[in-house]
Amino acid sequence: MTLTATTPQNLAATSAGPLAGRWGPKLWAILFVAGLAMFLDALDVSMVGVALPSIGQDLGLDTSALQWIVNGYILGYGGLLLLGGRAADLLGRRQVFLTALVVFGIASLVGGIVDEGWLLIATRIVKGIAAAFTAPAALSIVTTTFKEGPDRNKALSIFTIFGATGYASGLIVSGLLTGIDWRLTFYMPVAVVALVLVAAYIVVPRNIEKEEGRIDFTGAALLTGGMLAAVYTIVTAPETGFTTTVIATTVLAVGLLGAFFVTEKRVSHPLVRLSIFKVTSIVRANLAALAIFGSYLSFQTIVSLYLQNTLQWEPLQMALAMAPAGIIVAVLSPMAGKLIDRFGTAPMIIAALGSFVAGYVWFLVRGGSPDPAYAVDYLPAFLLLGLGFALGFSAVMSQATEGIADHEQGLASGLVQTSFQIGGAVVLAIATGLIGHAATDGIAGYRPGLYLVTAVAAIGLVASATAIRGRRQIIAEVA
Repeated sequence: MTLTATTPQNLAATSAGPLAGRWGPKLWAILFVAGLAMFLDALDVSMVGVALPSIGQDLGLDTSALQWIVNGYILGYGGLLLLGGRAADLLGRRQVFLTALVVFGIASLVGGIVDEGWLLIATRIVKGIAAAFTAPAALSIVTTTFKEGPDRNKALSIFTIFGATGYASGLIVSGLLTGIDWRLTFYMPVAVVALVLVAAYIVVPRNIEKEEGRIDFTGAALLTGGMLAAVYTIVTAPETGFTTTVIATTVLAVGLLGAFFVTEKRVSHPLVRLSIFKVTSIVRANLAALAIFGSYLSFQTIVSLYLQNTLQWEPLQMALAMAPAGIIVAVLSPMAGKLIDRFGTAPMIIAALGSFVAGYVWFLVRGGSPDPAYAVDYLPAFLLLGLGFALGFSAVMSQATEGIADHEQGLASGLVQTSFQIGGAVVLAIATGLIGHAATDGIAGYRPGLYLVTAVAAIGLVASATAIRGRRQIIAEVA
């Protein structure tokens, strides 16, 4: 076991059985601190999404450059999440969590000061790298503190509430702050970091044991370099065609990612134990994560650009329009744990992806109305997306970490969060390439990107539905 006998989990286990459904103040405090990290990440993502058009106007950045403000964060985040998860297992979750929070806060502060687009993107990459260590540390703190089953499902559903609250708060706060100065959206997270740091220093146990092993820095470098080269190729190719540079980055991406898998098979302490992919539930969870975040992040970016650049909505107006998605997640997420206990993770994920597909289709059909009525043309789509997150996020997290030993919870947590971020980076890169300079073309200029996000969610839905159907067939044959 990763936790020692003096941690809240084992205190509860000693006094009342394995948690026995009763959580003491220490357990709630640990969950609260871990949830604040989730809140911070969601807050940052939604605030930047609203601020993108204002940033572009102020710094003279076009759509393809703007997407790097989002993707720079995602690439730093997704490229090093596995390293972050492994570091949390080996170096101690508390130490990794606190150190990465400090880096996150400094990068956010610097991002609000710079005046050059490339410098802003650089700070976003650093910020993403920091989040790559805070996120798996926070999630593995939750999954190793709460026993697998109803207690962990309940904890993860509450963990999701923090993300939903951060997302909804980020939309509204960014709408208000961007109307004054978009730089305030970079200063705001610094205050949240200070709060989380103080709370984590007090609450997160000091005596979490460190696992034995070494960190695979070679694997981390190969994975991050391969992802950067791949996304650069995806972003650049639609605009320039297959130039010498694009061909070179394509070859580089294939070579680095291929070398990553070869390295992971040979090193004694791999960044990713490849045999973990033999667990089919983990594979399904990661595919669902790719589809969910890949489609949604691109949708949010497209809608933000469409409403503000094409329809000339104010940032606050746009933020309030999308806020119901976050609110419905916050309202429904407390029920997710009980639903998972009753129906299992697979049906929940299928229902979630179905809700995403329905939301995207609704916006495709109604969102381009020349005289849109919000309650009819936009609100149903946003509510369906909120429902998708409420049903799917906890289910994906639970499925991705169930059956995994405590000493690999950081790896499993990092893996599923990597899938979320890789999906976001790759799909967003393709979507921005498809929409190009769409502001002057009305909704028609954005439709290719909307078709893409709908297709990604639909593919995820089919894959999940096929998996559960195959499982039922196997069960029937065994019976």
